[in-house]
Amino acid sequence: MSAVATLPTGASTDARPAPAKKRRFDGENRAGWLFSAPFMVLYILFLIGPVLVGIVISLFNTTTVRSGLGSWVGVSNYVDVLGNRDFWVSMWHSVLFTLLTTPLLVLLPMVFAILASRMVHNRWFFRIAFFAPYVVPSSAVCLIFAFMYTPQTGLITNAFTWVGLTPPNFFGTTSGAWFAVVLLTLWWTFGFNFILYTAALQELSEEVYEAASIDGAGPWQQVKWVTVPQLRPTMSLVLILQVLASLKVFDQIYILLAGGPNYSTRPVIQYIFDTGFTAYRGGYAAAATMVYFVILVLVSVGWLLVRNRRSPDPANA
Repeated sequence: MSAVATLPTGASTDARPAPAKKRRFDGENRAGWLFSAPFMVLYILFLIGPVLVGIVISLFNTTTVRSGLGSWVGVSNYVDVLGNRDFWVSMWHSVLFTLLTTPLLVLLPMVFAILASRMVHNRWFFRIAFFAPYVVPSSAVCLIFAFMYTPQTGLITNAFTWVGLTPPNFFGTTSGAWFAVVLLTLWWTFGFNFILYTAALQELSEEVYEAASIDGAGPWQQVKWVTVPQLRPTMSLVLILQVLASLKVFDQIYILLAGGPNYSTRPVIQYIFDTGFTAYRGGYAAAATMVYFVILVLVSVGWLLVRNRRSPDPANA
């Protein structure tokens, strides 16, 4: 006898709880859309909308001193961008800045967050002290460091002479300029990653440390075999956030160095700014922006694929 034959007359083969479950799902789904609607509206207006406008402008010979889109040029702006040496030199400057700052801003905040978490008293002071510079505007930070980099009278310049070293020419040489902007960025943005690691450390279970202590692990061994392995997901997040933030560098280099000396530190965003608002080539600048946007998306997708491959569990992805 089949299963259908055993059902009472008029009974349906569908499970009865399904409609209630469907209604509950619809209610949760509707509430989710309502809560996220304000963000979605702002997202479409200020992210998706400008991207679409930028794509349209990149296909025309648009200038920033005349109204209208100008004449249709198709993909000529993209061909010019990809074949322009100045664009790729500026791109290399953004990549070099990323290579110089990312290791420091991924590892040092983790070390200091671990040290601060092991403080018994006044732990709050170190958290505030490390995070405070992050809320200072970029213009103020650059002004402070410009005074400290001043030849002969600057604090950092004199610090080199106090220890018997020759201070670099922070504004006149390429190596000195990179040193100046990397040190500024390290001091300025250190606190954000420090807070991320501090939040992750607070989520670690004390029972694991107690078990490690019972097994005879000392403080250094607990950090090496317990703390650092459990911080790897946070380190992965900090890494991709720092890479993307460093690739988008603009403020500190533009304000402190103006891309100098002789454009030797000009990042790609300043190159786009110069072509769009100094050379008035709006269509070309839009095409360069789209190329750079695609590169950032590829970096993000590559990081996501690598992370999913290493952590197939969706909960950890």
